Amino acid sequence: MLKSNGERLWASLMAMAEIGATARGGSCRLALSDEDKAGRELFAHWCREAGMSLSVDPIGNLFARRPGTDPQAAPVMIGSHLDTQPEGGRFDGVYGVLAGLEVVRRLNELQIQTRKPVEVAVWTNEEGARFTPAMFGSAVFTGTMKLEDALAVRDADGVSVAEALQGTGYAGTRPLGGAVDAYFEAHIEQGPILEDNAKSIGVVSGGQAIRWLDVQVEGMAAHAGTTPMPLRKDALYGAAPMIQAIEQLASEFAPQGLTTVGELTISKSSRNTIPGRVQFTVDLRHHSDNAIADMEQQVNSRLQAIAAQRGLKLSISRHWVSPATPFDAECVAAVQAAVDGLGYSQQSIVSGAGHDAILLARYCPTAMVFIPCVGGLSHNEAEDVLPEHVSQGADVLLNAVLARAGRVD
Repeated sequence: MLKSNGERLWASLMAMAEIGATARGGSCRLALSDEDKAGRELFAHWCREAGMSLSVDPIGNLFARRPGTDPQAAPVMIGSHLDTQPEGGRFDGVYGVLAGLEVVRRLNELQIQTRKPVEVAVWTNEEGARFTPAMFGSAVFTGTMKLEDALAVRDADGVSVAEALQGTGYAGTRPLGGAVDAYFEAHIEQGPILEDNAKSIGVVSGGQAIRWLDVQVEGMAAHAGTTPMPLRKDALYGAAPMIQAIEQLASEFAPQGLTTVGELTISKSSRNTIPGRVQFTVDLRHHSDNAIADMEQQVNSRLQAIAAQRGLKLSISRHWVSPATPFDAECVAAVQAAVDGLGYSQQSIVSGAGHDAILLARYCPTAMVFIPCVGGLSHNEAEDVLPEHVSQGADVLLNAVLARAGRVD
């Protein structure tokens, strides 16, 4: 089995982390910002040094290609993202991009030719921190979002994606989509499971189902000092047991069921006014489509019962749905074979976070490789990984990609 150059990969990660470095040791490279552009330019420089050709599509996805011996073969693609959260870490996304580059560097050093091309992709706006929705670079590439819709999105300052692409020079002309033989993505787990189980590699079987709901509770605004408690229709006091019911629901679908209320807004709030309208969000996650459908049904019925008991009006609407996404059996087997051959500790795992790979899996054969992150922490400046895990993940990626791309002796 082949090994990557872990020291070189680590040095590349640290060099990239200097771009958009934050005061507390993290990274800030918002999508299509000056910092994101600088990160892309450094990556492009390294790719040219590795003899790769570069192309950019109209949504700004950047592709670096190492040719294969068969000019008609579709590429084996490796990818992730370089953009970060406003106070993000040094490894989320960037690890997958630079591990892909390390695969190419190592193939070059070992003078190994592949039948199929190997292509490293940098997807635009995976994080969704500056522009929403997240992952629209891969969504446009795979045809699940229209290009014109993505280009029209604006950030908080009113800058459109189209304007940001022009400003950074990443409004490319490469045709969208195209044939992809297979897609592999290496990523930090962004959770504690691998570390808790003392495993070096997660062989990712797929992505879990996600449903986002928007809830509005409507009561009646009234004076806080003159309205007796029994006569109140307090939307916030009504929302409180609803949120508790949503938390309780997770325990009934444990351990795979997850529920989160991430946003709560009191309309026209005032210190001495009974809240008349409250909005909050619900994030449901589960490995099973059937189970998450049951969870959504339970949210609706339980919240309606609470609203009726309190004399409140309730509306619940779906904001976004992502079905459970199994990864390709052959690609997962290639990752598993690489791990087994290398002898690294490992376990099968389902991705709890959204990744570009989830969208690619509905477009072409796909698999992911996870490595642990310290304390399961991500989307945080303190995000960290161990150099040995960085190397081991790249070793697995190298051997899985080579098996798929076909070694030419």
